[in-house]
Amino acid sequence: MTDFILNAEARTDLGKGASRRLRRLASQVPAVVYGGDKAPESIMMLAKEVAKLFEDEAAFSHVIQLNIGGVKQDVVVKAMQRHPAKQFIMHADFVRVVAGKKLTAVVPVHFINEEAPVKKGGEISHVVAEIEVSCEAKDLPEFIEVDLAKAEIGTIIHLSDLKAPKGVEFVALAHGDDKAVANVHAPRVAPEAAEGAAE
Repeated sequence: MTDFILNAEARTDLGKGASRRLRRLASQVPAVVYGGDKAPESIMMLAKEVAKLFEDEAAFSHVIQLNIGGVKQDVVVKAMQRHPAKQFIMHADFVRVVAGKKLTAVVPVHFINEEAPVKKGGEISHVVAEIEVSCEAKDLPEFIEVDLAKAEIGTIIHLSDLKAPKGVEFVALAHGDDKAVANVHAPRVAPEAAEGAAE
C-alpha cells in the first residue's frame, strides 16, 4: 500500500523533559499516533531514520506504514515540529488511516509558470508553502499545484481560485477562510530607482 516505512517503539517516559532527553541522549524523535478507534500512542523513532524518510517531500502527503514494535499501521503526517534554527524534526503527530473515512493532512504547494508574471515586471510572494486538505487516504494528493501563467501584477490568488483534486476538500475554505496563497506585486524598489534616475 505504501513505499514509506518507519520503525518506532512505544515510549512511557512522557513530558517535555523526557522528550528533550530522548532527542539529546538517545537521538530519538518523540511522536504521537492518534485517530481511528484506538487510543493515542506515544512513540519514539530514530532521528536519522526520520530525517532520511522526510528528505523526500512526498512522504509528507503519502500513507506511511508505521511499525511500532512489530505492529504495523498505516498513518499520515498530521503535524511536524522542526527546530527553529537547525530545522531538524523535533516532534511529529501521525493520524491513523481508516478505510472509507476522511482524514486531514498537510500537502505541499507547487507553484508553476512563475516566469510568466516575472516577464511582465511582477514579483511573486508565496503566502503559503502547504495546504491542509480533507479526503480519504486513496485520494490524498502528493501536492497542490498553483499555476501562475495568467497572473497579472496586482493579482492575489486565493484558495477558492485553486481547483481541488477529485475527492479533496480544502479545510480552511470549508470553514469560510478563503486565505491568500500567493500574490503578484510591482517591484518595491521601483520608486527609489526612479528617484535615483531623476537625480
